[in-house]
Amino acid sequence: MMIQSVSAPTLPRLLDATHPSALADAAQALQAGAVVAFPTETVYGLGGDATRDTAVAAIFAAKQRPSFNPLIVHVAAPKQVEPLVIMTPQAKALMAAFWPGPLTLVLPRHPQSPLSRLVSAGLETAAVRCPAHPVAQALIAAAGCPIAAPSANRSGAISPTTAAHVRDSLGDAIPLILDGGACRVGVESTVLDLSRDTPRLLRHGGITAEQIAAVLRQAVAPPPDHSTTLLAPGMMLSHYAPRAQVRLNASTAEADEVLLGFGPTAGAALNLSPSGDVVEAAANLFAMLHQLDTGGVATIAVAPIPEQGLGLAINDRLRRAAAPRPEEATHHVA
Repeated sequence: MMIQSVSAPTLPRLLDATHPSALADAAQALQAGAVVAFPTETVYGLGGDATRDTAVAAIFAAKQRPSFNPLIVHVAAPKQVEPLVIMTPQAKALMAAFWPGPLTLVLPRHPQSPLSRLVSAGLETAAVRCPAHPVAQALIAAAGCPIAAPSANRSGAISPTTAAHVRDSLGDAIPLILDGGACRVGVESTVLDLSRDTPRLLRHGGITAEQIAAVLRQAVAPPPDHSTTLLAPGMMLSHYAPRAQVRLNASTAEADEVLLGFGPTAGAALNLSPSGDVVEAAANLFAMLHQLDTGGVATIAVAPIPEQGLGLAINDRLRRAAAPRPEEATHHVA
């Protein structure tokens, strides 16, 4: 089957996962950089190659997400996370007890992690999970890459537990849905932050805090109080905070600045998208901010980005990068 048909602007193809060629078709689409909706035991996910910036950007575009929140990276086996994140004894114990299953672990990114920076939304952590659904397991194995996947619905809509829910919510925004039947659990995975000294629950789900505490033989900190702490980095005034200051809507760079361009931008050190494509710009955003930030400049001046489509999310993140910085940011995933 030609990949060109996968990306055609028509209603999404609904493939029965039991069909002999369905998994191969879905895996080919992922390898080509497309997004694919697929079932897990919790809810249907909207997946893309977690190592490709453009594939991850396409997830945000399809969901019409208002900001870049970190995404969960799905793997087929615990050993596949070793190049992605820094493993800890706690993580290994929990993986042995609950993987495959509805438990997501937030861990520090490996220094040589191949994961897209957009997956982590600029943070130095990544959220990883090994789903128990056989279709998800088979798809990850066939694609040969970790799959970033939030729930397969438009941002703010009800999470989908059937392929029909996905089709009704996303329509022709995605090319392909792998139908594996209704999801068994029906609620999102538990999210546990292991990047700090004390394990902290960030989201309730199919694995309880009591179950986790029994394995770790220590108490698990509850989620921060919503009235005092915002869980989602995309909701915080300052989220990705480079060492350099950030100046927005710049046409030129001053003497102590470096210019990050968009569209035709004379004198830009790097350009998010020379053609003015907001999807390409979203794919490049965090990687280019990191690259410029390592150069020791005082200020990163950023060219204007249009307030439309993914431009809204790009500007949201840039405004937070330019805002006063809190002492720490909290990782949450969606």
